[in-house]
Amino acid sequence: MDFAVEPEFQAKLDWMDAFIREEVEPLDLVFPGQAYGTPDERLRKIVDPLKEQVRAQGLWACHLGSELGGQGFGQLRLALMNELIGRSTWAPVIFGCQAPDTGNAEIIAMYGTAAQKERYLRPLLDGEVFSAYSMTEPQGGSDPRLFTMSAARDGEEWVLDGEKYFTSNAHNAAFFIVMAVTDPEAHPYRRMSMFLVPSDTQGVEIVRNIGTMGDRSGHHAHLRYTSVRVGADALLGEEGGAFAVAQARLGGGRVHHAMRTVAAVKRAFDMMCERALSRATHDGVLAGKQLVQAAIADSYLQIQQFRLLVLHTAWLIDRSSTREARTQIAACKVAAARVFHDVVYRAMHLHGALGVSNDTPLARLWQAAPLMGIMDGPTEVHQASIARRVLKDYAPAPGLWPTEYLPDKIAAARAKYSDI
Repeated sequence: MDFAVEPEFQAKLDWMDAFIREEVEPLDLVFPGQAYGTPDERLRKIVDPLKEQVRAQGLWACHLGSELGGQGFGQLRLALMNELIGRSTWAPVIFGCQAPDTGNAEIIAMYGTAAQKERYLRPLLDGEVFSAYSMTEPQGGSDPRLFTMSAARDGEEWVLDGEKYFTSNAHNAAFFIVMAVTDPEAHPYRRMSMFLVPSDTQGVEIVRNIGTMGDRSGHHAHLRYTSVRVGADALLGEEGGAFAVAQARLGGGRVHHAMRTVAAVKRAFDMMCERALSRATHDGVLAGKQLVQAAIADSYLQIQQFRLLVLHTAWLIDRSSTREARTQIAACKVAAARVFHDVVYRAMHLHGALGVSNDTPLARLWQAAPLMGIMDGPTEVHQASIARRVLKDYAPAPGLWPTEYLPDKIAAARAKYSDI
């Protein structure tokens, strides 16, 4: 198992490192919270040339595999790229790989018709529009088995009715990918279908935009679909196939998100180490305190273990598929939330009052910690998924006692050597 890349691609990573640090990260400070909106002419004069530099390097929208018309870098290379991209909120947009557009592009590339790719995928990959993934519902959270939004046939059209909750970036989106119940009597995993719905379709209403901790501007919409009519060509994939489409969308995206988490916690860790060496106490610096040393050591271990888990998962996907790596992908999701929480908290705590102020990035990172355990499904759902798959490789003990019951093992061992 080797996570190294050839020198040519390492040169690309080195270019990304310098480019993001020198050209992209300053955008986070001068234009905070504007990355996912349509830029005005002033901002476009800054952003468009940066995007052109990325295109010139062959690094634009690299999330699609070669079989889907992309660069075909594979998950391991993408993971290493996202470890750099995760340092900046603007970087995903500058590199054409911002969520939720990456996942939406992947499933349109996989399941879309030629006409759908031309209408929706091409402008998405070109960075001309944003999209939104309209799945979660108020009463069902992220569990599709509890969804009630319906899509019913009416001649050559589908009529969509229902509500969706926490549809991210809906107010900037040109179109939505909507999951709706098309056959209430079918098996729970065959009840729903996916639809491509332009955001300006009559009957689509943003009830309100919802902010999150540390973000009052509101980027997550409560949507209402009232008798929304779309043509038969709006169906994405086969009727009843929404679950398959959703799983294809989430797998690789979780690996990318996990590696961007590595970038975020590395930033907090770097701040922690610098603070420990800089902050003087009455008898030395914080770095000389054993409890501080323990916090640094624990953070280092967690980051290294998590990073290797993500890289191994990416390597496994490249060798097989996201389906074969589902256990590892779920493990990345669970570990990401825990590592983010623990490392950011230690770094914030070590900075004292400065750490909880708006004068460092730590307070903003800490406010994002609860979201890490909720987005893309709560941690507990992924824990249960991991356990179910792991347990498939085990069986109950064949008798009354466990297979490691020592009296039986000792008796068997003595019987094996009884003639000696």
